[in-house]
Amino acid sequence: MSSENNNSKKNNSGSNGSPQRFQPKVLLVYLVIVAAILTIWFANPGAGSNVKQLTISELVEAIKAGQIAEDGGVMEPEPSYGRDGYVISGEMTNPSLSEVVDDLASASEIPAQIRFSARGRLTEDDFLLVREVLTEKRATTGFQDVLISFLPFLLIVGLLYFLFVRQLKSAGKGAMSFGKSKAKMLTREKDSTTFKDVAGCDEAKEEVSEVVDFLKDPKKFQRIGGKIPKGVLMVGPPGTGKTLLAKAVAGEAEVPFFSISGSDFVEMFVGVGAARVRDMFEQGRKNAPCIVFIDEIDAVGRQRGSGVGGGNDEREQTLNSLLVEMDGFDGHEGVIIIAATNRPDVLDNALLRPGRFDRQVTIDLPDLNGRHEILLVHAKKIALAEEVNLEHVARNTPGFSGADLANLLNEGALIAARFNKKAVEMNDIDEARDKISFGRERRKLMDDEDRKIIAFHEAGHALIKGVLDDGHMPVHKVTIIPRGQSLGSTMFMPKKDTLNHSKRRLIDDICCTLGGRAAEEIVLGDITSGASGDIQMASRTARHMVCDWGMSDLGMVALGQSQSGGYLGHGAVTAKNYSEETAQKIDVIIRDMIQDQYNRALKIINDKRNALDVIAQSLLEHETIDGKHVLEIIEHGEMRSPIVKREIPVEELEEDEEEGEVPKKPTKEDNDNSGLAGEEAPAPA
Repeated sequence: MSSENNNSKKNNSGSNGSPQRFQPKVLLVYLVIVAAILTIWFANPGAGSNVKQLTISELVEAIKAGQIAEDGGVMEPEPSYGRDGYVISGEMTNPSLSEVVDDLASASEIPAQIRFSARGRLTEDDFLLVREVLTEKRATTGFQDVLISFLPFLLIVGLLYFLFVRQLKSAGKGAMSFGKSKAKMLTREKDSTTFKDVAGCDEAKEEVSEVVDFLKDPKKFQRIGGKIPKGVLMVGPPGTGKTLLAKAVAGEAEVPFFSISGSDFVEMFVGVGAARVRDMFEQGRKNAPCIVFIDEIDAVGRQRGSGVGGGNDEREQTLNSLLVEMDGFDGHEGVIIIAATNRPDVLDNALLRPGRFDRQVTIDLPDLNGRHEILLVHAKKIALAEEVNLEHVARNTPGFSGADLANLLNEGALIAARFNKKAVEMNDIDEARDKISFGRERRKLMDDEDRKIIAFHEAGHALIKGVLDDGHMPVHKVTIIPRGQSLGSTMFMPKKDTLNHSKRRLIDDICCTLGGRAAEEIVLGDITSGASGDIQMASRTARHMVCDWGMSDLGMVALGQSQSGGYLGHGAVTAKNYSEETAQKIDVIIRDMIQDQYNRALKIINDKRNALDVIAQSLLEHETIDGKHVLEIIEHGEMRSPIVKREIPVEELEEDEEEGEVPKKPTKEDNDNSGLAGEEAPAPA
C-alpha cells in the first residue's frame, strides 16, 4: 500500500498535476531587488529634491545658532575630500520660519524641519564642534566601496538572469514535457463511483463485471489458464453512460483509474502523440493493477488511409504506437484498457481484432425499465412531490438517453424554482419534457389572422391523428404557442418503445402529417407555406418505404444502398444503383402515395368538419389543449374535462416581451424554414 501511495503522489505532483500558483522563490527575488534599490536610494545623502545643500561654514553657523539639535544628523568620512573630508547629513530647523513669524497662516504652511547635506573639509575646531552635536560613523573599507559601486550593475545582471535564463530553462522543460501523457489519475478517495450509480444497462454491467473480478482476484482466472481481455471497447450513442460505467468498474475494483481523451494525443509537433501513448502505458505499468480509459478513441483510432488525399501521417503514427503497446501488454500485468466511442464504423480493423480490443460492449438507449431505474438514481438529489410517478415519466420519454433523463429532472427542478415551489411536481416535469423535445414556449405576438391559420392547421393534424390512431401513438398536446422553430405544435406520445414500423401505421402517419395542409385548403380556400416541414416529413417517410423497406409495388429491393465512410466520416453516401426507368417509377410511386393520403385527409376533415371547428375554436380560446380534449371533441362534440392552465412567471413574460416588442407577422421565409407542425416523423428502421 505504501508503494502505491508513493506512486500516486509522484503522479499527482508531476507534469499531470495542477500548476503551482504561488512560488516563494520568485517573491523572494523581487523583495531583494526592491530592498537593494531602496538601500541605494537612501544611502545617498543628497537624494531627494527637499534636501538643503549647505557649506561647511553655514553648517557651523547653524550649529552655533542652535538650529541643529543633538543627534540630529550623522557625519561620515569621505576620502575624496582628503583626510579631513566628511559628508554630513541630517535635519535642522527651517530658517524660513523666522521670516514669517508674524504671519500665522503662512507659517502653518512651512515645515518646521528640513533635511540638509554638507560636504567638505573640517578644521580641528569645526570637527570638535560638529562631533558634539552629530553622530560620527566609521569609514567604510575599500571592499565596501567597490561593492556599493558595483551593486547597481549586479542588480541589473541578476534581473536579466532571472527574467531570461530562468525562463529559457523552464521553456526547455516544457518542451520536453510534450511527450508526457496527459492522463488524469483518479483514486478511490477522489472517485467513489460504483455499479449502484449506473442504471439502465444491466447487460453491459454483467460483461464488465468479469474485469472487476479479474482485478480483484486474478488467480481465479489464471488457475485454469484463462486470460482477461486486454481491451474493452464500449460502443453506444452519446449520453448512454459509457464513461460512467468505466469509472464504476474502477470504483468496484478499487484500483487507480487513468482517464484521457483521444484528442489529447494530437499535438502540433510530430511524434508527440506516439510518445504520449508510450508514457501512458508506462504509467499504467507502474500503477498496476489499474484501468486506463481512453474516451472518444475515434479521434486517434480512425481507419488508416481514409479521407481525400490519403491519411494523416501523425495520427497513423500515434495509432501504430497504440497497436504496438497493446500487443506488448502482458495479460498478467493487471492493466485493462477501456475505450469508448460512438463511431465504431470509422475505427481501424487492426484495433478491433482479438488481442487488442477483445470485447465490444454495446450500451444502447435504455428501455422502459432502464429509464425508470435511471430516473430513480437521479431523483435521489431532487425534491420530488408525492404525486410524481417516475414510472409514468419513463413511459412518456421513449428514446431518451441517461443524460437526457438527468437533464429532464434538472429542467423540472429549474421550472419549479421559478414558481417558488418547495418540490418538483408532475406538471413541471411535463413542461420540462415538452421544452426538451419541442423547444421553449415563445410568446410571440401574432394578429388574429395568423392565429386562425395556425389553429386550423394544428386542428387538422390533431383531428386526423385522433381518428386514425389505434392507441399506439395518441395525441399528447396541441398548442398554437410557438415552440422552438415552429409556430404551433401537435405533440404525440408513444405508449411504448417503437422497435418496428408497420406499413399501415406509416401510411396513417403520412395522412396525419398532411392534415394541416388539408385543413387550410378546406377552411381558408387557400394554402400557405407553413406546411413545408410537413411535406418534407411525408416525402422522407414515403421514400424510406419505397427505397429501403420494400413497401411498394417495386418489390423487396433496396434501391439506393448506403455506403459508409464518407469524407471525414460525415454520415453515409447513397449510391444510385438503379436505372433511370426505375428512378421514374420511384418518383411516380412516392407522388401517388402522398397524393392518395392527402385526398384521404381531405375526406376525413370534410366528414368531421364540426369537430375541426370546435378544436380550432378551443385552441384560439385556450391556446393549448390536451390529447384527451381532442378525443372528447371527436366523440362528443365538446370538451368535458377542465383545462388546467399554467401560470407564467413575471420574469418570463418580461423576457418574451423584450424578444417581440411589436407584433410580427410570419413571413414566407420564416414558414419555409420552420413550419407550423411540431410532430416528429417516423424514424427509419
